[in-house]
Amino acid sequence: MAPMVLALILGWWLMAAIRAQNVPRPSLSLHPSQGVSVGDTVTLRCHLPQSAAWVWLYQDRGWRYSKSKDKKQDAAEFSFVSTSQEHAGVYQCQYRVPESEEISEQSDPVQLVVTDRSYSLPGISLRPEEHVGTGTNVTIHCWNKDYGATFLLHKDGCSAPIQSQEPDSRGTATFTLFGVTPSDSGTYRCSYHPWGYPFLSSPLGDSVTLEVAPTPAPPGAVFTSHGNLVVVVAGGCAAAFVFILILVFFFLTARRCRIQRDESPGSPTKNPEAMEFQVSPGDSEGLTYIELQAVTSSTQPPTPPSALQPSVIYAEVATGGHH
Repeated sequence: MAPMVLALILGWWLMAAIRAQNVPRPSLSLHPSQGVSVGDTVTLRCHLPQSAAWVWLYQDRGWRYSKSKDKKQDAAEFSFVSTSQEHAGVYQCQYRVPESEEISEQSDPVQLVVTDRSYSLPGISLRPEEHVGTGTNVTIHCWNKDYGATFLLHKDGCSAPIQSQEPDSRGTATFTLFGVTPSDSGTYRCSYHPWGYPFLSSPLGDSVTLEVAPTPAPPGAVFTSHGNLVVVVAGGCAAAFVFILILVFFFLTARRCRIQRDESPGSPTKNPEAMEFQVSPGDSEGLTYIELQAVTSSTQPPTPPSALQPSVIYAEVATGGHH
């Protein structure tokens, strides 16, 4: 019996899921959308894309509100005449199509945040104070010693908090605005959520005003920029000149070392073709035939082996001092 019951439940759930895919999804809105305090009247409106027989409103705490609806109406309203802390939370709505069992999916969630004015006001400070130039980093501190909380930073004119921050051990939250511009000018306030109550809020505390002025260029900025350019170019030329001098120095040093190595006693002898003997014409009479032949052959350019011919040299050789 139990398996049959389970199969029926699964079948019904599957059919309901299939039907829900064919039914347009509703949407939910909050009126007023923010700034709801304890004791105020607030309305949650479920917008219906088609006629509905029944509409349900769900809260994340498990509460459910239902309402039958006229087929001609395109929205169903749920109002809390005197809002209390218990009304704070997350809501969704859903509807059923008339004369059928088709039920839509639930709408996107909507948060109802309720402000309780019995909570103490948070403190706030600004550093640097009020007037700053563009590009300055500005720090805003928010604190409250009575409640551990999550702090929210508000700017007048913005519908939602611009930042949230957990406090440190002293109950202070630090918000930093980096490199502010004139668009960051305005009035800032803090609020906080008590621990464990994310949809309850304190009232907005005292305000601080930030004025950001555009920082104009100094009068000598153009001249300074040209001067800096000249300095950079001159520095580049000087560096290139020093680099060339270093290259020349290393080249001359290497050449001097090579010359000294060639002239040292242990260095190899030069190529015979590069050696020259200078003999004055007047000294040729005192040379022997063998010496004269060596001098003559060393002063002649080398010829290929195939063209080598025996040299014939005529010389007068003195013998015994007689001619």
